[in-house]
Amino acid sequence: MLIRKGYKFRLKLRDGDEQTFVQFAGCCRFLWNKALAYQDGLFQAEGEKILSKTKLLNLLPEWKNEYPFLKEAHSQTLQQSLIDLDRAYQNFFRRLKQGEDPGYPRYKKKFVHDSFRFPQGFKVEGRHVYLPKLGWFRFYKSRNIDGTMKNVTVSRRGRHWYIAVQVEQEIPDPTPTQKPSVGIDMGIARFYTLSDGSFHNPLNPFKKLSKKLARLQRSLARKVKFSQNWKRAKARITRLHEKIADMRRDYLHKLSRLIANRFGFVVVEDLKIKNLTTSAKGTLASPGKNVKAKSGLNRSILDQGWGEFFRQLDYKLSWTGGWLEEANPYNTSRTCPVCGYVDKKNRRSQSKFECVNCFFKDNADYVASINIHTAGHAGIYACGDGRPSLKQELPGNSNAVPALS
Repeated sequence: MLIRKGYKFRLKLRDGDEQTFVQFAGCCRFLWNKALAYQDGLFQAEGEKILSKTKLLNLLPEWKNEYPFLKEAHSQTLQQSLIDLDRAYQNFFRRLKQGEDPGYPRYKKKFVHDSFRFPQGFKVEGRHVYLPKLGWFRFYKSRNIDGTMKNVTVSRRGRHWYIAVQVEQEIPDPTPTQKPSVGIDMGIARFYTLSDGSFHNPLNPFKKLSKKLARLQRSLARKVKFSQNWKRAKARITRLHEKIADMRRDYLHKLSRLIANRFGFVVVEDLKIKNLTTSAKGTLASPGKNVKAKSGLNRSILDQGWGEFFRQLDYKLSWTGGWLEEANPYNTSRTCPVCGYVDKKNRRSQSKFECVNCFFKDNADYVASINIHTAGHAGIYACGDGRPSLKQELPGNSNAVPALS
């Protein structure tokens, strides 16, 4: 089975290199916005269809003559920018057809997600990478690159520039796994609770560093805007945001890998995270309730990165022969896993569950994970999709915690 995988490394730039990278990224951003404005004009006009990818690419020579500075960037990077825009429109129409939130393509802002991509002509030799029209650059090679290299993307995050090498790898076809199945309940007090009784506490990197961030932001507010002191204070805030993102990403990768290695069939709640984190502020005519508490809950959910955790878990399970199933979260924390009785009174508090019918007691998150696990299996059997039977891991001690902290 062929899979696509990415390897990301930080570049070691020389004096003047960053300005060249900014120029390349700026040309790609300008072309994206130019093409988006053109397509948007067609889309808004009645009876007009947007241009296909081929027709859009055919406009590139005309735009390069109209805006000569575009010739300073490599033609491949400009073409990739137009291809990305076409893909964004295809995704928009697909989501629109499926009744999802369509997400219309947006204009790109300066210095936000700066990047450009080379589909060919690049070389990677040891700790050096060759980029067409730019030359050779060193990078911090933290691991070997395995597979056939398909493209390389240069991007900026915070203070640094990175290369991401996408490769194509041949891996054995996944076979039906005999690993146990598990249900996962996501939470605030606990990052997740498994139906085998184990759980992990949240890292909450933003919460841990929020006081330091607030102090730096107050310091920035006292500086004269765009002065040298202001720029240094701004750089310190950027570095702190980088640290927060790195801490979160590292934690999510470790936990998702831990679960993918242990289990073959994983059931999670079908959470609408965008809806969960909607502001409760309301309007002047209809003000919201418990706004401060809801705001804190929203921050905690976003700080933990549930959506990214599910994304990582999905592709890692597919590599190990497992799969991820989504279950309806309705009443999972109110249903007794022993007698099946459903009542909101069963959930005595955030952490306590006690069935009013059979008096079964346990941690509320653990109970929810058992019900999620059961709902996932019920969905599989109802669909009758022919998936192999799975060994189920029986609920164990709800206080057990795996070795990873």
